[in-house]
Amino acid sequence: MPIFSTIQISFAALLPYTSIIAIAIIGILSWRSWQKRQRYQSLKSLPSPAGHWLLGNIPQILEAVKKRQFFKLIFDWSKQYGSIYVYWVGYPVLILSKPSVIESTIVNGMKDGSLIRSRQAVRAWNDISGPILLGQSGTEWQWRRKAWNPEFTSSGLSEYMDMVHQACSQITTTIKTAAPNASIQVDGLFVELTMRVISCLLLGIPIDREVHSPEGSPLDVEKIYKEMSVIGYRFLRVATSDSPWKKYLPTQSSRDYWAARGYLEKFLSPRIDLALQLRDKKQIEAGSISPLFQKSMLVKIAEREPRYTRETLIAESIELLIAGTDTTAHTLSFAVGELALHPAIFEKAQGIVDQVWQKHGSLSLESLKELNYLRAIVKETIRLYSIASGSTSLQVVKPIVVEGITVPEGTKLFWSILGAGRDAETYDQPDEFQPERWLDEHKGSLPLPMVGFGSGYHRCLGEHLAMLEATIMLAQLLRHFNWTLVNGRSSLENLQQNLLIYPPDGMPVRFQVRS
Repeated sequence: MPIFSTIQISFAALLPYTSIIAIAIIGILSWRSWQKRQRYQSLKSLPSPAGHWLLGNIPQILEAVKKRQFFKLIFDWSKQYGSIYVYWVGYPVLILSKPSVIESTIVNGMKDGSLIRSRQAVRAWNDISGPILLGQSGTEWQWRRKAWNPEFTSSGLSEYMDMVHQACSQITTTIKTAAPNASIQVDGLFVELTMRVISCLLLGIPIDREVHSPEGSPLDVEKIYKEMSVIGYRFLRVATSDSPWKKYLPTQSSRDYWAARGYLEKFLSPRIDLALQLRDKKQIEAGSISPLFQKSMLVKIAEREPRYTRETLIAESIELLIAGTDTTAHTLSFAVGELALHPAIFEKAQGIVDQVWQKHGSLSLESLKELNYLRAIVKETIRLYSIASGSTSLQVVKPIVVEGITVPEGTKLFWSILGAGRDAETYDQPDEFQPERWLDEHKGSLPLPMVGFGSGYHRCLGEHLAMLEATIMLAQLLRHFNWTLVNGRSSLENLQQNLLIYPPDGMPVRFQVRS
């Protein structure tokens, strides 16, 4: 019998089985689709942006991430659909944008175990450079958090006051030595400030640009910031759409990621190796370690927590460099911009700083207590420009009730902190820059919610450090300069998002030195 005829007969014999398998597959998929619709039935009543008939809102999300406008899309949807709505990406993502609801949902949900860090967010955090504090949960997270907490408490940071003051003074000097009436992009200066502070505290690298430590390479702020931006943008893609395995594809973005990760690991490795040698009491060459390094967080953590290895310390250090740089730097940029556009607030803040300087002669821990108005300016800036506007998410593992809606297992919970900061029911005149709302005499009976630093167990570890840096830097700027914005309000409106929100024009400012 010809081979072709044999194949025809064999195929004909298999045809009934093929049909049965196809019908079974279609049946299983239809059943799973029906089951999913039934599970998420309670969310169908919520407002939802129109999406593709098959892909839901995935195309809009991908396009927003590509344009670095993901936070703006979530914020715009919050304005259009209200403080609680849902979008669909194969599963529902519940978006909240009312501060009190965000806070109570996070706190109560994590306390009773109905909410956990979403698997996608955990995967994205750990994909940055390896397992890190932000990508952990349960007992693993608890011991890591416990290890770092003492280093970031307000009392723990008091000994770092002089370092922060020195770093801010370098920025003030840089501005003073610039050409008269020059346009200065302050965002870059504030990135240098915050990176030098966190590098000094974490790695023992001197604040002074001209002083190099014997433990490793000097701090190249521009280069390190560029590589951190590559890794941060990769996090955003993985957290919203991409699969981690795509980093192994021969694409330009993959090559950029591995180059960035390699550079940062090479920069950190000598210092981490030294910290581990100190922990293991190994003999170290004389003169290879400075007193500043011996006091660094890295040495303290390595000594205190033997579970940390070379790989996990590298990953944790990259995380802290990223977390300790952009957040405060961009907040300072937006604060400077808002002060330039509000002369009455500027004049009041400057008058308070002058009084403190005349009374104490300089800034100290004691005199900082009298700068509540500057801290209120920082809080108001965070409310309007929440830099980390939804950089992580939670997953529902047990049904919970949010605003009277039963949220089923499998739903992802996300929030627009940018939307929450402008919630009209929570904040009077929410689009206005009013630092007074954070002062005790203006709060009323209950304190205003402040969700810019997160809520619950996972509230930002570096909150006290961020407030210390921002307050001292603003105080120095107000003491020594007046300023105007080069691009006006557009610097505060045309925002973009890498991992965090930032002013794409760098916030150009013209400073005038005060006599």
